[in-house]
Amino acid sequence: MFSVLFPGQGSQVIGMAKEFYDNFKYVKDYFDFADELSKKSLTKMIFEGPKEDLDQTENTQSAIFLVSYCIFKVLKKETELNLNKAKFFAGHSLGEYSALCCAGSINFEQTINLLINRGKAMQNAVTKGDGGMIAILGKEIDEINKMIENLNDNLRCYIANDNTFGQVVISGKTSSLDNFGNILKKNNIKYINLPVSAPFHCPLMSKATTEMKHKILETKFYDPSVSIISNVTATPHKDSNEIKKLLIDQIEKPVRWRESVINMIDFGVNKFIEIGPGKVLSGLIKRIDRNVKLNQINNLTDIKNIGND
Repeated sequence: MFSVLFPGQGSQVIGMAKEFYDNFKYVKDYFDFADELSKKSLTKMIFEGPKEDLDQTENTQSAIFLVSYCIFKVLKKETELNLNKAKFFAGHSLGEYSALCCAGSINFEQTINLLINRGKAMQNAVTKGDGGMIAILGKEIDEINKMIENLNDNLRCYIANDNTFGQVVISGKTSSLDNFGNILKKNNIKYINLPVSAPFHCPLMSKATTEMKHKILETKFYDPSVSIISNVTATPHKDSNEIKKLLIDQIEKPVRWRESVINMIDFGVNKFIEIGPGKVLSGLIKRIDRNVKLNQINNLTDIKNIGND
């Protein structure tokens, strides 16, 4: 039994999906349509950079979705793998939009438009440079929660991602993260500053929630063909109205990725297929359960090999 996974922000690289663009006309057509919808050359940005532009949240989200969606389409058209037989689709943060689109809950145009707006809203929710994220290594979520509870009221830090055993991501105001970082150092706890320009998945995103709420509610969603694991609940959902509400909540709520993977495995999933740039999600899953099978699909060789698997 398998699940299909879609990556989130941070997996982007210059040149991603170029093989697919060069070899399949329908992929080029999707890239051209995305350029038209976004009123900018996402294609040039993805293939040539500069990286600083691709890494801007307002560009990254639609770019990663575009790449993931195109790879999904190639996998569907060029192999005999029946992706509708997946037990679940799931995606990390913006990857949940890729999952919903590939499961037929929203169409390509709607997804691009939502992610363009989502990226801008999240980027502009706080003043540039006034918020960020850090990844704490080697500690579990309960320990980090206790540390956050003990912070004084002036420090605004929040758990944003529970990614895997020993990797928890914190969002917050820049000054609060600096102070929290000092506390982590005193306790010999390792952490790294993430290269993002805003504090995602926390209450500091409230302005983005307000902006996105009506855009999500006015978009026509359908019940997906495959149950979607929600970042907010870490459980499967198939009702389109419920999914809409959870997408709104997702902007400020933490991504419960570790729990999502554990729940999928508990439902009987023993294989995960990661579709999109990079291998980030597969790396996280390895730390949760080394016994499951992992496939990453991000080049033509991967497409050919999946047919022989």
